[in-house]
Order: sequence, then structure tokens, then C-alpha cells
Amino acid sequence: MKHTISALVENYSGVLSRISGLFSARGFNINSLTVGETEDPTVSRMTIVVDGDERTLEQVKKQLNKLIDVITVHDLTKTRFIDRELILIKVAVESPKDRCEIIEIAGNMKADVVDLGSQTITVEAAGDTPAIDKLVGSLRQFGIKEIVRTGKIAMSLDPMEKAQKTPKEEEE
Repeated sequence: MKHTISALVENYSGVLSRISGLFSARGFNINSLTVGETEDPTVSRMTIVVDGDERTLEQVKKQLNKLIDVITVHDLTKTRFIDRELILIKVAVESPKDRCEIIEIAGNMKADVVDLGSQTITVEAAGDTPAIDKLVGSLRQFGIKEIVRTGKIAMSLDPMEKAQKTPKEEEE
């Protein structure tokens, strides 16, 4: 099972290296890792997606909490949270018909066309992992030339609003 972990860490050089080193030294595979400064410039948020059972997850959390640079560690997996990824996809264009179809697919999937080249179209999208995977699958028939994809970013929802649905949940 994939677990999404959110960790607040001190924002200075070497922290990312120590945390990724912790994972590799213990044989844990990181599926996705994103880091960015928070509202406090001295603190960064790391969103780490790791595959494993509950025992593996507990080991990861314990090891992270031992590091002096780590402020807090939260497993978001069993809570309500919002997650997003960003992707850029460069797709081959062989005919005017392909160009129209790619633009239509992008529009239908709430993606933006960010570059129209003579032989390629570059599409940008942000969304949850299933939506991004669906977009990639829809464009694969045209010939994907290049993909650049961020890791997952995630934020827990307000616990006082558990009964309410996110806008995404309302669409489903």
C-alpha cells in the first residue's frame, strides 16, 4: 500500500540529503518526494510517498522523528487530504486532425496547451494521480515524446469539516 507522509523540516542545506539517505540506508523505496518552503521561510514541507505495509510505515516514521532536522511527521493516508501533481507532456503531431484531437482531449480533461510547435504540442495539467494517469493514457495514442512529472504534494483537510466534501469529491 502506498502511504503519503507529510513532514515539516528545518529549511537549510543538507536536510533533504539526510532524509533521503535515511530511506536508502534502510532499503525503503521512495515513490515520490517533493519539498518546498512553507509560509514560514525557516520551515519546508516534504511530501513523501512510500510503498509498504504498516510495519514499514511505522519504521519510516520512527526513523524520521529521530532526525534533529525533522519538526513533525504525519501519515496522511488514513485522513482526509488533498493531493495534486503537475505534469508537462510533449505529444507528437503528425496531422492537423491529430492537432485538433489533442487540443480537444486536453480541454476535456481540464489541461492547458502551453506550447504549439510544428511537430509537437505540450500539455500541462495539475490534478490527483488518477486524473494525471488518465490524461497520459489518452495522449499515448499520438506518441508521447517527453513527460516531466512532479511528485505528489498533499495537505490535510480541516478536521472540523470532515462531514463536508471537497469540490473534487462533489464532482464524483
